[in-house]
Amino acid sequence: MDPLRESLSQAKNEVEYAELSRKAQLNRWEQHAKYCCICSGDLEPHPIEIIARQCSACGHIHYPPISPCIIVLVTHGDLCLLAHASKYPAGRYSTLAGFIEPGESAEQAVAREVKEEVGIDICNIRYVKSQSWPFPHSLMLGYFADYLSGEIIPDGEEILEARWFDPNDLPDLPPEFSISRQLIEAFVQQKTAR
Repeated sequence: MDPLRESLSQAKNEVEYAELSRKAQLNRWEQHAKYCCICSGDLEPHPIEIIARQCSACGHIHYPPISPCIIVLVTHGDLCLLAHASKYPAGRYSTLAGFIEPGESAEQAVAREVKEEVGIDICNIRYVKSQSWPFPHSLMLGYFADYLSGEIIPDGEEILEARWFDPNDLPDLPPEFSISRQLIEAFVQQKTAR
């Protein structure tokens, strides 16, 4: 397992998780933010703004990038859709996720990613919460969505296997403080509280 993922999975609470995530994102950006994308001048620390860098040649101010992503738990009655991605350890399943493309709303990205990754259509897309995700500099927007139609057909590249799971019989899941796990746990609590 990658050292950052290992550290995040061992965070004591959500505050420590957020601190580790922020530190990782800023460290990565500082390693890569050496030259101005406008004029290729050298970037130096900004004199006032702690996380910014300023071009020594043209003065343009640069900030760490944040890429908006969606992450979604699709439900079908009392079942939830979980997928095994090619980058996961054996037996690990999670929710579906992907980057928001230019010109897309977050909700459009949810529907597109689900269709691309597992071939089904969804409806009733509902925002739940967000979480910073340092792989490499994402902001995950978490959603629930309901199954509408279609047959599960994993794309075979990102998603190797996907299926419906009963909340009482779940596979190996992502770490406790990940937004994916929080979406799954919220669904499980709702279904088992009846």
